[in-house]
Amino acid sequence: MTTVRFSLFETKIGTCALAWGVKGLVSVQLPSADAAALRTRMKRLLPGAVEDEPPPEVVQAVAAIQALLAGEPVDLGWIDLDMDKVSDFNRQVYAIARAIPRGSTMTYGEIARKLGDPLLARAVGKAMGENPHPIVMPCHRVMAAGGGFGGFSAYGGVETKRRLLKIEGALPDDQPSLFGWI
Repeated sequence: MTTVRFSLFETKIGTCALAWGVKGLVSVQLPSADAAALRTRMKRLLPGAVEDEPPPEVVQAVAAIQALLAGEPVDLGWIDLDMDKVSDFNRQVYAIARAIPRGSTMTYGEIARKLGDPLLARAVGKAMGENPHPIVMPCHRVMAAGGGFGGFSAYGGVETKRRLLKIEGALPDDQPSLFGWI
């Protein structure tokens, strides 16, 4: 069995992490309270994972993520994701969500309708919460009905989601922010 490797890297929003295997990125993690907490989370999520220097293709993915989080108009659709542990339903949801362009949003209900059943909106929300690849699979671009933020399971919760959407230009600059991060 191939060992999963991970690395931490700096971005404009803090220290992030990603893990990779032979099929692509296994996990992407947004900042935690600090780097030590992020390392602990990576080891908990991926038992046996080893911290290591990333290979060239992962270095390119890191650079693209850093650019996106710095506000540059970057498309992350080229980054390979290892979806071996992702359910078929979630793969379908993620395929739709991954196609949402930077600066745009879609609702849980809209994704459910694209899947053929508007009653799947809650299941779509659950899939977003299980996303192992935030930013690269942009779950932050998926909103609740009526423009509500819905949930966001990354550290910082909905405020992090709001921050990401502001960086991407999906929210007006005058949108109030609890912490004034942007």
